[in-house]
Amino acid sequence: MSVDATALERWLRAFADGIAAHADELTRLDSAIGDADHGANMARGTAAVVAKLDTSGGPAVLLKQAGMTLVSTVGGASGPLYGTFFLRMAGAAGDADALDAAALAAALRAGVDGVVARGKAGPGDKTMLDALLPALDALDAAVAADPGDLAGALRAAADAAAAGRDATVPMQARKGRASYLGERSIGHQDPGATSAALLLETAAATLP
Repeated sequence: MSVDATALERWLRAFADGIAAHADELTRLDSAIGDADHGANMARGTAAVVAKLDTSGGPAVLLKQAGMTLVSTVGGASGPLYGTFFLRMAGAAGDADALDAAALAAALRAGVDGVVARGKAGPGDKTMLDALLPALDALDAAVAADPGDLAGALRAAADAAAAGRDATVPMQARKGRASYLGERSIGHQDPGATSAALLLETAAATLP
């Protein structure tokens, strides 16, 4: 089973739909520990991505366009971070017409590595990485165990992302705007981890 540009387009559309459906929730979460704009910013950015989708150039071209659009249309930290994620994915995809499970996992890992480099955050900092990092670890383990079961691997990744999102609630933020709150950031779910969990959930629903 492989993932081509058409499958990636389905994912990006589903992610935009998910963000739109959860925009109020994301804004509510961000109002507690951030600038109260994560939902609106992400909804605007993903809608712009959908408006420019073009599968004719293959996976890398599609992912690059998505990344550049997010960088240019999403305010705050989310645009550069999500934009970098998709740009790094594009670089890893290269000239391939389709990505098998191992290649998709490698591209997603490259995207997450880009987020780490851009945001200078790590596990336990109460950021989107607390959803992304465990998701990619679960994906890599599942692909290594059974390279032919992409659907199962993506479901494992989505479940790990959801668990990572939930695990941000008791954390004290150490990066981003939320870190200014110190101990007052404890008890709140991180909005970036919440949108990142949506990213993996929609991947599991649309890519395999």
